[in-house]
Amino acid sequence: MEQLNYNLLFRWFVGLSPDDAVWGAETFGKNRERLENHDLIRKFMAGLLMHEKVKPLLSSDHFSVDGTLVEAWASHKSLRPKDGGPEDEGGNNGSDFRGKPRKNDTHESKIDPDARLYRKAAGQEARLCYLGHVLIENRHGIVVDGCVTHATGTAEREAAEAMAKEQRSRSDRRITLGADKGYDTKAHVAALREARIIPHAPKTPATPSAADAAPSTPAPPDTRAMA
Repeated sequence: MEQLNYNLLFRWFVGLSPDDAVWGAETFGKNRERLENHDLIRKFMAGLLMHEKVKPLLSSDHFSVDGTLVEAWASHKSLRPKDGGPEDEGGNNGSDFRGKPRKNDTHESKIDPDARLYRKAAGQEARLCYLGHVLIENRHGIVVDGCVTHATGTAEREAAEAMAKEQRSRSDRRITLGADKGYDTKAHVAALREARIIPHAPKTPATPSAADAAPSTPAPPDTRAMA
């Protein structure tokens, strides 16, 4: 919203002339809810990817996937027991949560019940969040698909499979999918290969990649590994 006050490119994109007044945050919030409820964001993205100047830039064979944390607006203090029991002996209704365990199977946020406690890596703080996922084609690095899911230990791989399979359904040959080591599990690799998707994941001498195991069906000779 701030960029609309001075950035002409932003104004052009949303249809505002240099002299038009910028709408308020309330209008933006209402329009965002309408776009989400009617799936207009996905339709807009599909139309953009089919544009005559964009479509020739896209690869139909080679893709990469990644995920990121999307932090919820709810804080730890909004967590309450799912069974409705008392939060603690102090009777402060959850405002003092230090030293007390909070788990997704026993607690939920009363502000944002869909948010989940999740940490991206060991040693990091668990936060109430979602997981965002993006699929990128490898020719020019253009985003071709994306979604937001609950933050779970398998959500990144499940979203990757769903988005890759959607791209595979549009092609008459195998596609390749690159990802980081967090996606490198036997079950995920097997699911991709079953869908005729060739997985690529990094490996180290101490940790061989599951994607290096010989597939049940050999890859076509013209397939090359992605960077």
